[in-house]
Amino acid sequence: MAGSAAAARIGTRFAPVFEAWENTVEACARTLGPVLDLVIRLWLAQIFFVSGVVKTATWASTVMLYTTEHPVPGLAPATAAVLGTGIELICAPLLAVGLCTRLAVLPLLATTLFLQLTYLELTDHSLWMVLLGLLAIRGAGALSLDHLIAPHLSGSAIPFAATLLRLAGWLQRTFLPPYLVAVRIWFGWLVMSAVASSGGGATALTIAACALLAAGLATRFAAFVLMILTLTTQAAIPELGDPVLRLFVLGFFAIHGAGALSLDRLVQTSIRALCPSLTMDPAWYTDAPRVVIIGAGFGGIAAARALKHARARVTLIDRRNYHLFQPLLYQVATATLSPADIAVPIRTLVRDQRNCQVLMGRVAAIDPHRREIQFRAGSQRPVGYDYLVLATGARHSYFGKDAWEPFAPGLKKIDDATAMRSRILSAFEQAEASDDPAERKRLLTFVIVGGGPTGVELAGAIAELAHQTLREEFRSIDPAEARVILVQSAPRILPALPESLSTSATQALEELGVEVMINTRVDGIDSQGATIGNQRVEAGTVLWAAGVMASPAGRWIDAKRDNAGRIEVAADLAVPGLSNIFAIGDTAACAGDDGRPLPGLAAVAKQQGHYVARLIRARIEGRRDPGPFRYRNLGSMATIGRKAAVAELPGMRLSGGIAWWLWGLVHVAFLVDARSRIAVMFDWFWSYLTFNRSVRLITGGEGGTD
Repeated sequence: MAGSAAAARIGTRFAPVFEAWENTVEACARTLGPVLDLVIRLWLAQIFFVSGVVKTATWASTVMLYTTEHPVPGLAPATAAVLGTGIELICAPLLAVGLCTRLAVLPLLATTLFLQLTYLELTDHSLWMVLLGLLAIRGAGALSLDHLIAPHLSGSAIPFAATLLRLAGWLQRTFLPPYLVAVRIWFGWLVMSAVASSGGGATALTIAACALLAAGLATRFAAFVLMILTLTTQAAIPELGDPVLRLFVLGFFAIHGAGALSLDRLVQTSIRALCPSLTMDPAWYTDAPRVVIIGAGFGGIAAARALKHARARVTLIDRRNYHLFQPLLYQVATATLSPADIAVPIRTLVRDQRNCQVLMGRVAAIDPHRREIQFRAGSQRPVGYDYLVLATGARHSYFGKDAWEPFAPGLKKIDDATAMRSRILSAFEQAEASDDPAERKRLLTFVIVGGGPTGVELAGAIAELAHQTLREEFRSIDPAEARVILVQSAPRILPALPESLSTSATQALEELGVEVMINTRVDGIDSQGATIGNQRVEAGTVLWAAGVMASPAGRWIDAKRDNAGRIEVAADLAVPGLSNIFAIGDTAACAGDDGRPLPGLAAVAKQQGHYVARLIRARIEGRRDPGPFRYRNLGSMATIGRKAAVAELPGMRLSGGIAWWLWGLVHVAFLVDARSRIAVMFDWFWSYLTFNRSVRLITGGEGGTD
């Protein structure tokens, strides 16, 4: 009993380390695994396809090859040549796109056995066969048509679809573990033999890495070491075969590990027996503390995910059923992206987190004394909590001029973006249909109020839409004559960035045709335009990007708030006087190192969500608190159109094209799932090449009957 208790204490103490390792491994397999699979498929497919094209071009030589060197029993040489060439030309494209991958690989394997041995060194041939064998057993990865289609096959009318899916699963479960064992042992022996026969003698590091790989112990580390050796001294040893093929095999083990039949799996099983948090056994969460997170934005999702292995019952509440990537919301409003590209169902994000429940509802009140959350109109029963995280975000603020809202919509949710998109596109359509020059001019005038990142990005995107995307699509108007005005009350736009970057952003906007008005206030907005300073501007579209107000979460708990409605929190992000309630993101007024409130950025919310989760878990497990929250400023950036941006990063300031590429990489990386990353990259790539925006849909408000 004493031994098991000591083991349990050790497991609990080191659980965060084990969890961090497993999370890292899972993230690598989820993100890098599909990419490696795609690269391997494309590499092999292009070799086979080129081989097929060459054989077609040299048909007489191909027939002679099947006649003399590789006759196929029972087939005439010409028939064998047609069959072999056809297999390569048909199966190679299927392999490349990952369609019917296993069925496509099998004929290629047969072709390889009959013919390709003539053209490749023995080691290259073996490595080739290993990679094809992996594809035959595992199938294609996530970046494939098979992966896209498979979930829908079992219920389809395609004959034997369900049976084939079960067969594929059985094939992988049964044959993959012993296959990986054979590959590991063979590859380890190959490397040691080749290095020893080269005359220099195998180094201790090489021998150790090969032994670990063969045994399946610390496999990822061993594979990584051998990859480094492949890229350096070992690449010159011809007996080891093509370095690219070796990197493919080693990359597979570095990302996916050794498989089920390995010492790594035995160690993992032992560790999981000591750490219930890794197995996420539902029984372990019985009577665990209740952690409720209100809001599924960046902060709320970060907090929920960081509590994945905590002994806590997590409830994530949001008024909508999706998580929205707000930094790209303006691209939905300007017809670059579809709403589905930047929104993901909340349940999908926590699908594998057994201790997390998702509730969709509108919170009406919070009773801190009873530790209870109540919903509007009695639609749901109250929810109790032991720890509460308020991550409810912010809404538009018109600084007391709420009557402007119908005429100058803001941008905080998908409905705002699609309504704004319809308003922008409708302005061009109405101008095309109008015969009044003054009305056309009014309709083609766009005013954006607010020179922060959202206003700057909106102005640049609308100018690009008018001057590039819509050109030559109208007959009565020239969209390039559209007037885009950006109004900023401060002395410069992007005031949170250094003055040099603000100047660069202003120049980039003016190059796109945007009129930038600084030190200018908007005194009135109505259905026909806006009063800017002492000037009346007739405008068909006025958009608001000037200010935000925190959600009413502070009123729910009667907490002290600042002028923007944000809850003033302590250094540990707790509400003063309510140590079990925390506020993060746009809901919290949290001072930075300079004493000023932290900005409403996604990075701030995510870091605060991770911090609060660590703090709550430490208290649940009786460990020391992580200390006060400290924000690590990773920089700020904004984009202007399709090829310019400004960025302030630690130790550097960037503007122009390089900042634009960096902006794109950062925003793609911040997207929460692989499907969104792929969709956004494809849409951006297409838009960049063609200037075309395919999501130019005017939706809602049609009225009438068909």
